[in-house]
Amino acid sequence: MSDVVCDRAWKLDHNLIKLLLTDKEIEKKFFDKVSGKWIFNFNTFVDYIRSKSFLDNSYTRFRNKIGLNIDGKFMRERGEVSLVWPFKDCVLEGGQTKDDEKRKEIFFNEILAHDEINRMLEPKVLANWKRHTANGAQKVEEIKRASGTIRENFVIKGNNLLALHSLVEQFRGKVKLIYIDPPYNTGNDSFGYNDRFNHSSWLTFMRSRLEVARELLQEDGSIWINIDDDEAHYLKVLCDDVFGRDNFVANIVWEKKYSPQNDAKWFSDNHDHILVFARKKEAWPPNLLERSEEMNKRYKNPDNDPRGKWKPGGLDAKTYSAEYDYDITTPSGRTVTPPKGSCWRVSKQKFQELVDDNRIWFGQKGNNVPSIKRFLSDVRQGVTPTTIWFHGDVGHNQEARQETNIVIGDKIFKTPKPERLLLQIIHIATKENDVVLDFFSGSGTTAAVAHKMNRQWIAVEQMDYTETITVERLKKVVSGEQGGVSKALGWKGGGNFIYCELMPYVQTYVDRIQKARSSKELDKLWQEISRSSFLNWYVNNENPEEAEKSFASINDAAKKKHVLMELLDKNQLYVSLSEIDDKDYKVTKQDKMLNGKFYGK
Repeated sequence: MSDVVCDRAWKLDHNLIKLLLTDKEIEKKFFDKVSGKWIFNFNTFVDYIRSKSFLDNSYTRFRNKIGLNIDGKFMRERGEVSLVWPFKDCVLEGGQTKDDEKRKEIFFNEILAHDEINRMLEPKVLANWKRHTANGAQKVEEIKRASGTIRENFVIKGNNLLALHSLVEQFRGKVKLIYIDPPYNTGNDSFGYNDRFNHSSWLTFMRSRLEVARELLQEDGSIWINIDDDEAHYLKVLCDDVFGRDNFVANIVWEKKYSPQNDAKWFSDNHDHILVFARKKEAWPPNLLERSEEMNKRYKNPDNDPRGKWKPGGLDAKTYSAEYDYDITTPSGRTVTPPKGSCWRVSKQKFQELVDDNRIWFGQKGNNVPSIKRFLSDVRQGVTPTTIWFHGDVGHNQEARQETNIVIGDKIFKTPKPERLLLQIIHIATKENDVVLDFFSGSGTTAAVAHKMNRQWIAVEQMDYTETITVERLKKVVSGEQGGVSKALGWKGGGNFIYCELMPYVQTYVDRIQKARSSKELDKLWQEISRSSFLNWYVNNENPEEAEKSFASINDAAKKKHVLMELLDKNQLYVSLSEIDDKDYKVTKQDKMLNGKFYGK
C-alpha cells in the first residue's frame, strides 16, 4: 500500500494532493509556502510514509530501507536520476536447476553507477580448466592459436553477460554466427514472476547482451534469435536499434509442432520466429541450400540431348507486345498462336535461333505448343532460402526432445531445438572453420551440430546442469554418437573442446542463498554476509545489530532470500581478471598461466 501512495506522490497525483490539503495540520507538514503558494514537498511526504510503523509487514519495512543513496536520499527518489539503458540490468540467473523450472527469485533490475557498471563488466578469471577428448578429460596445457586468433572450442560456465564481456577482447569481430534461444518471457520460463517491470526487465536483459554480441560479430557475420509471439515483435524493434534496421535480413517462421494443439484456448501456436540480423547486411552472403532430389526429379531427357537433363518452360508472356505476337508452325505442320491477350516471350528471330540450337521442344510427335528447354546444368546448384521452414525439412520440438533423451537420457528440456534446424542455420550462415557462438547453450544443440560440421564453437551456459548435461552431450559428440544429423553428415567422431568457468566469488553466496531451505539458514547467512565486504546495498539509518533484528523479523523465507540477494554486491559475483594476483582470491599458478594464454597477456 505504501508503494502505491509513494508512487502517486512522485507523480503529483491531483487527487492525493487535494486530499492532503483538506487538513490544515497535514498542509503545514508536507507543503511549503512560497510567495503565497503552497508547494508540495513530496520527498518529506515519502520519507514519512516509508518510516511509519503502521507498515506492519516487516519485509516491506525492511525492503524500503535498502538502496543506493546520495546524501541520505535513495537514488530512485532523486529527481535528477534518469533511468536509461546502461544503468539498468538483469544480471542474475542463478538458482535454476532445470530448464522448465519456474524460478521464484526475481531477475534484478537495478540502478548502477558508472564505476559499478565498469567493474561488473570487466573480464573475469577463468578457472577449473579441462580438455575433453574421445579418450576422456585431460589437463589443459596450451591454448591453440592461428594468426593470433584462438582456435579452440569452449564450454564456458557462468553468467552469460559477464562471459560475453570476457570474450570480447579475444573474439571481437571474429564470430561468424551467433544463434541464441533465450527465455521467451511467457510466464512459463525463468521470467515468470509477479513483477510490474517484467516486460521492461526482459527487454533490458536482452539489450545488454545483444549490444556486446554485436561487437563479437564479423563484418560479414549474422545473429539468429529464436523467439515466440509473446516478445518477437518487441525484440524486432529492439534489434533494429542495436543492429540497425537496414541490417534486418529476415523473420523466419519455423513450424515447431507437427500437429495442432487441440486443447489450446484460442489458437494452437505451431510456429516460432527466428529473427535474422546481419552485422553489415551488404557484406553478408547467405549460402544456398542444396537442391532436393524432388527438385531434380522434374528434369528429364526424352530427346537424349547431349547437354543432359532438362524440363520444359512456358514460351508465352502476359505482357503484350505486337512485335512478339506471331504464328509458329510446329514440325507436324500445325499452326499455333499465343494465348488470347498474350504474346511469345522472344522475338521471331530469337525463336528461330532457339530452334536451331535445339532449345525448343514441340513434344515427342512434334505437334505440341512450343516450350523452352531449361537444362539442369544451367540452373544454380543451390536454392535461395525461404522464410517459411516446415518441420518436415528442419524438424520439430518432439523430434528435438527425442534426440536429447537418446543422447543425454534426461527429459528436463521442454523445448530443445532439433539438430536439423541448426544444421540448416549453420549451413546458410557459415563455412568450415568459422566461429559459431551460442550464449544460451542449454543442452548444447548448437555446439553439437557445429562440431559435426567442422566449425569452431563457443557455448556459454550457467545452469547447474552445464557439466552433467551440456558437457556430457558434447563428450558423446566427440566420441562419435550417431544421433541427430550424425548419419546425414557422415559423422564418426573426433576433435575436442575445453571446459572452463568464470571463477566464482560472491556467486558462491548466491548459490547458497538459493539452496537454503529454512529461515534459520538464511539468518546465519545474513550474519556471515553482513560481516563481509560483499555488501554493496546497505540498510539506511540502522546499525548492524538493528539491521540483523529487522532481517530476523521477516517471517517469510522467500522474502528473506530476496533481501539477501539484493544486498549482495553484484560486481563481485566473479573474480575480475585485474585482481588475478590478489592473494585473497587464491588463483592457482596453473589458472594464472591459462588465463594469460587465453587473454593474450
